Amino acid sequence: METLANLEAFVRSAEFGSFSEAARRLSLTPAAVSRNVAMLERNLGVRLFHRSTRKLTLTEAGETFRLALGNKLDGIQTAIAEVAAGTEEPAGKLKVSMAPTFGVTHILPLLPGFLTRYPRVKAEWHFENRQVDLVAEGYDAAIGGGFDLSPGLVARTLAPAHIVAVASPAYMIGRVPPTDPTNLLALDGIVMRTLQTGRIRVWTMRDVAGRQVAAPLSETTIVNDPNAMREAALLGLGVAMLAVPDVQPALDTGTLVRLVPRWWSDAGAISLYYSSRTLVPLKTRVFVDWIADSFKEQRLAERFAGSLAQ
Repeated sequence: METLANLEAFVRSAEFGSFSEAARRLSLTPAAVSRNVAMLERNLGVRLFHRSTRKLTLTEAGETFRLALGNKLDGIQTAIAEVAAGTEEPAGKLKVSMAPTFGVTHILPLLPGFLTRYPRVKAEWHFENRQVDLVAEGYDAAIGGGFDLSPGLVARTLAPAHIVAVASPAYMIGRVPPTDPTNLLALDGIVMRTLQTGRIRVWTMRDVAGRQVAAPLSETTIVNDPNAMREAALLGLGVAMLAVPDVQPALDTGTLVRLVPRWWSDAGAISLYYSSRTLVPLKTRVFVDWIADSFKEQRLAERFAGSLAQ
């Protein structure tokens, strides 16, 4: 029977196309990973990889074997980890990705209670404005919106991702409040140039009656980060279109006000993404439930709904 180390070396090498990268993820030397794979090939009596100085690719037999293994290895590893812990207590590093402003404002405050309840879990939370590859980058979960739901991923919806127009009270002094989204163009705009396309995002706003209107802003101030947009709005530089969760605290304190309050843009949903492996690690399962339950208890889905005038 093959050892778990041999199978893990094969699966990770196939996943990353490199003995060196597999070794880094497994905290082994490349020589050790190569040796484990060679032992597996010898025991099976087939060559699993085509090797060259520049590339590592699966043979036909290797691809067949990888498909046959499927997600079973992850399940075996999780079962071993939980049995080794001696209890059903969640344990291990919990690596999660989330947007900086949203994560720090709404998710980070949930961490003390979570770690008190599950002290054997070690949090490694990354705050970043990008869509990560959960499997390739070793994340247990990610929180955000707009992820490509590739095979093997599950999305658990937490709240709507609604975009609203905001400005500081100081900026609006002496200015006529806009009555509909088209009037926003007359004000100074704080807009974002997306890193992916290099374009300025123009939103279409809607109301509860279903009417839709384009809401372009003048390109008075251009930044490349949502947090910078919010700070620019707080400084009184103009109007910004931002996600409700990112501006909720400022709206609550009155340091920002919502313009055309019955209009919003729908950017989809804020979801919690995780791998749909046959046996999801217990640390991930309890984290998903903790976040989902917290959102329900705090009624965050309702608070983040731009369709509700604030």
